[in-house]
Amino acid sequence: MKPTTVTLAITGASGTEYALRLFECCLQSNVHVQFITSQPGQIVLGMETELKLTGSPQKMRQQIASYFDANPDLISVYSRDQWTAPPASGSSVADAMVVCPCSMGSLASIAVGSSDNLIHRAADVAIKERKTLILVPRETPFSSIHLENMLKLSRLGVVILPPNPGFYHGVDKVSDLVDFIVARILDQLGIDNDLSPRWGQ
Repeated sequence: MKPTTVTLAITGASGTEYALRLFECCLQSNVHVQFITSQPGQIVLGMETELKLTGSPQKMRQQIASYFDANPDLISVYSRDQWTAPPASGSSVADAMVVCPCSMGSLASIAVGSSDNLIHRAADVAIKERKTLILVPRETPFSSIHLENMLKLSRLGVVILPPNPGFYHGVDKVSDLVDFIVARILDQLGIDNDLSPRWGQ
């Protein structure tokens, strides 16, 4: 079933183009996005894209709505230490959560349930409430520590979706590779899309 609300978190790893494309697709599908970024994630976002987020969560909300030319009512922005935000509570948990990209530090914190910021807490809530949680880990190569943390989370029902695009559908530009991964994330969320050709079609 298509979600009505998705929590999207960006952490300090490369790959923020995936997050912005996912954000755009959610908004186009009329899905409310609860957005959280860590400070390193905010820095990487500014390095890799044209979206330079600054100021308060309210100002970031305006910047994001302008960037996507989207209805601001579909966007909520929370700071990483905003413990009163809805994603921090099981009583108002979103239908699903995506951490994209997910740093190995964030993955480790989620794996041990440390909940030392709103991103980690929101992921902990998603796990305990048995909601869809998708992590897009961006690191290479993976160490045994990384793999053990991913295995632990996978056994809890967390979707581990590394951004490993295929090339069989024909690639003309970088956005084709981005869409390949975002299509897989949308599939896991139950959001219809035609971003990337299906195998055999």
